[in-house]
Amino acid sequence: MSERISREELVKIYNIEITFFDDLVEYGLLNIHIENDIHYLMYEDLQDLEKFSNWHYDLEINLPGLEVIHNMLNKLNALKNRNRELMNKLAAISDQYEDI
Repeated sequence: MSERISREELVKIYNIEITFFDDLVEYGLLNIHIENDIHYLMYEDLQDLEKFSNWHYDLEINLPGLEVIHNMLNKLNALKNRNRELMNKLAAISDQYEDI
């Protein structure tokens, strides 16, 4: 099983409010696993928690703002990936015509 950390430990380590963590989960920004009534965050999702807490506490961005920024960055990354795929296809087509 992947490594995980409990919500209570995260609140202490990152010095965040437990309600902030719960709100991130409620907004769908973090995925948690619950076992024996203990909420766990997987280690691979720690980067997202750090990003959200920095935006919220350092830049004073509220939760709806976090959601908007997160969704827009995800869309931007998807567009970048799609652009890369299309450029690769275009390069392949271009290479075929050069051989003719």
